[in-house]
Amino acid sequence: MFGIYLKRELGRRKKAALVIALGLALGIALVITVSSVSAGMSKAQDKVLQSLYGLGTDMTVTKAQSAPTSGSSGGPSFKFGAKSSSSTKQSSDRVMTQGGQALKSTLVTKVAGQKGVESAVGALSLNVTKVDGSFTQGKAKSTTGSSSNSGGQGQPGGGSSGGGQPQVQGGGANFNVNSYSVVGVDVAHQGLGPLASMKITSGKTFTSSQTGTKVAVVSKSYAKEKKYKVGSTFKISGTKFTVIGIATPDSSESTTDLFIPLKLAQTLGDAKNEVTTIYVKATDSKQISTVKKEIQSNISGTTVTTSADLASTVSGSLSTASSLATSVGKWLSIAVLAAAFLVAALLTSSAVSRRVREFGTLKALGWPSRKVTRQVVGESIVNGLMGGALGIALGVGAAYAVTAISPKLTAQMGSTGGGGGMGGGPGGGGPGQQSTQNTLEIALTAPVSLTTIALAVGLAVTGGLIAGAMGGWRASRMRPADALRSVS
Repeated sequence: MFGIYLKRELGRRKKAALVIALGLALGIALVITVSSVSAGMSKAQDKVLQSLYGLGTDMTVTKAQSAPTSGSSGGPSFKFGAKSSSSTKQSSDRVMTQGGQALKSTLVTKVAGQKGVESAVGALSLNVTKVDGSFTQGKAKSTTGSSSNSGGQGQPGGGSSGGGQPQVQGGGANFNVNSYSVVGVDVAHQGLGPLASMKITSGKTFTSSQTGTKVAVVSKSYAKEKKYKVGSTFKISGTKFTVIGIATPDSSESTTDLFIPLKLAQTLGDAKNEVTTIYVKATDSKQISTVKKEIQSNISGTTVTTSADLASTVSGSLSTASSLATSVGKWLSIAVLAAAFLVAALLTSSAVSRRVREFGTLKALGWPSRKVTRQVVGESIVNGLMGGALGIALGVGAAYAVTAISPKLTAQMGSTGGGGGMGGGPGGGGPGQQSTQNTLEIALTAPVSLTTIALAVGLAVTGGLIAGAMGGWRASRMRPADALRSVS
């Protein structure tokens, strides 16, 4: 009886049911869209942070770059010896550590022994500036005066000169400057550190026995720029390296051009038994802040940077859009949803007031108030479920449209201080720099999760219950006499 009556009443009031369903659908669709876009923002931010840290890295330990001493610029210097030949090729590499002040390698073991730390590994970041070119020696030539010069200008007393001072003509210098980043990695622990976020797409990575082997893994972008392939060779300060692998970052772009074994990097950078960054993995990701405090309190003078610290340095359109989605978008969703619930409740209550004769007659036939209320609530829940289904369709469609369009967002990452890259990681500025910026471009997606769908269904039922409760309360207060008074 309940089902038959419900179907008949909904069929009789199609327009009213459609209006209520559409109101709820718009609110639910907006909630789904905002939730999906917010999830896409979080996913994009995770990509940015992964490109800085590496997969499986929870925090980094660095030391702030000390200020240059008086009289020293802290910048690179180059010296070329004088030679007698008129045209001489010159080449010099300047290798400097970057990413903050160097730390003793023994600190890696000390950090690994802290409470809450699962593992720790050190890396050495270097910046190589290569200057090569040639000097060309000029030639001295004498200039002779001309008697036709009017007045003999330039000669004392206006007389003419039979000869002038020799002048050097020609000569000069032509040099190219190339700067690139190199990171020394612990080849025995590549699962943690700068190489953890890279995927070998050609060749192979290091083996644990290649601690002193002159081999290198090159980032894909740098290999393309220099036309390096597996088997290609290059030199750093006279040391010849062989490319054994080409690596592609799992997300965004790599800030490191070359990876070499840590021992060789320490030799090139004159940093024996030193590292610039210690990568740390915690035993429990929920205790990262506690581990950070533990390291800072037990190892003085170091800077511990977590992913939360890095997130605060990300700016650009990604950060702005994320703020809008999490603040303005959510409040807008709540406001629209509340308005949709209110409209549904008012429309349901208004529909009940127009069914006075119907409900009064039902009560006169013996229907109790609870049965009348159940009828109104049932109709409202059905309207809510229809609105939920329509809202899910609209919301999922909008989310897929965002993913299909994939608008580009930029993320500008400045360092947290200390003269290095992000959190002291590879790819930062050279010594003396206190902030660096790296701009990445991220394609926005709007993934729809099952949790979001479940939330939409819950909102649809809630909207139906709210509307039904108001309408049912009004219907339950009607008396059979009301039906007689409504008869004209």
